[in-house]
Amino acid sequence: MRGASKQLFSQAQSLIPGGVNSPVRAFKAVGTDPVFIDRAKGCQVVDVDGNSYIDYVCSWGPLILGHAHPEVLAAINQSALKGTSYGAPCRQEVEMALMICEAFPSIDKVRMVNSGTEATMSAIRLARAFTGRSKVIKFEGCYHGHADAFLIKAGSGLLTSGVPTSPGIPQELAAYTLIAQYNDLQSVQILFEEHFNDIAAVIVEPVAGNMGLVLPDPQFLQGLRAITDQYGSLLIFDEVITGFRLTYGGYQNIVGIKPDLTTLGKIIGGGLPVGAYGGRREIMDLVAPQGPVYQAGTLSGNPLAMAAGAATLRILKDGAIYERLDQRCERLVQGLVNAFADAGEKIGINRIGSMFSVFFTGQKVNSYKAVMSCDTERYAAYFRAMLQLGVYFPPAQFEVSFVSLAHEEEDIDSTVARTRLALETLP
Repeated sequence: MRGASKQLFSQAQSLIPGGVNSPVRAFKAVGTDPVFIDRAKGCQVVDVDGNSYIDYVCSWGPLILGHAHPEVLAAINQSALKGTSYGAPCRQEVEMALMICEAFPSIDKVRMVNSGTEATMSAIRLARAFTGRSKVIKFEGCYHGHADAFLIKAGSGLLTSGVPTSPGIPQELAAYTLIAQYNDLQSVQILFEEHFNDIAAVIVEPVAGNMGLVLPDPQFLQGLRAITDQYGSLLIFDEVITGFRLTYGGYQNIVGIKPDLTTLGKIIGGGLPVGAYGGRREIMDLVAPQGPVYQAGTLSGNPLAMAAGAATLRILKDGAIYERLDQRCERLVQGLVNAFADAGEKIGINRIGSMFSVFFTGQKVNSYKAVMSCDTERYAAYFRAMLQLGVYFPPAQFEVSFVSLAHEEEDIDSTVARTRLALETLP
């Protein structure tokens, strides 16, 4: 069934560390070998053996319109005919900057980069320069990319593999990252009381998406805004996942909070490598060449990613799209809840908009501690059964599933039906 994938993985392991270019793709957390994708269209991906899957990974979030959307492909093709990279300013990056600034009231200026990691790393450097302070607060289980400052009790692949940090990070650097608990304002307040004159910023995923989907308690984000204001620190929203995913703009638009800096990625590249950070004018004016905070990148603002992202955002400006995404995801989640209940399976599903996570635990999942109560082996068995039935969920318990505009009701109903079949096979 997957002979070509197995052969490629074997070859890749001799050439690429672990055989993959991002750890979660190795499928270690679900106890099987990865599938190698050959092509994709709409909500379907097809592996090199010709097996087709309904895809709820969606390239980990960027493909909100689905794979190979014709308008996005047309924009990429038209841009590529003019050249793929200039290493110089281009019209497309100005258009993208305008679209971002118009969509985010908190962003006066924005700088394009090539990944979410670059965006968060640059935002932290900028926050330190602006405040003259050195320490940063992040939250247990949240993931902000693989820069040194963030690989302390991080989420995503590190959470899956049980690695709380990473070798290669000097202890002296790790000391500048302080850890608080998500949805626990008291843990933040305690850190400020201990380090009140040396905390440059608090960085947070406003909706946590790297320990599975964990939603913020109603007063949590407002409390972070109040605490950072009180102590003169910056508040950074990492909206790499949530930017343009839940509304046209960020989750900050939904809750009415203005962070000082925002990081973006994924959707704004339309499926191509991208990142961005932006915020208040007086902070962003410190970035070189206008200011002394240096950051540069050969492919930053490259015309292909800007064209793909702008094409995606133009489609998303139709607000009705988010309502359709919400309805389709709700249909799927309700169907899954019913299927698991009928099978007597203890699970919890967190959902917001077109994002959801199935947690194999009987607890309410609103914290890192609750996330860690999940039965990862049970999830792995479910994943393997669904993969055999042609449904591709994230290959780790602690990742988020996404519904795209390309998922039709028949795809959703088929997923629920296949879940019922899968649950019959679990011991």
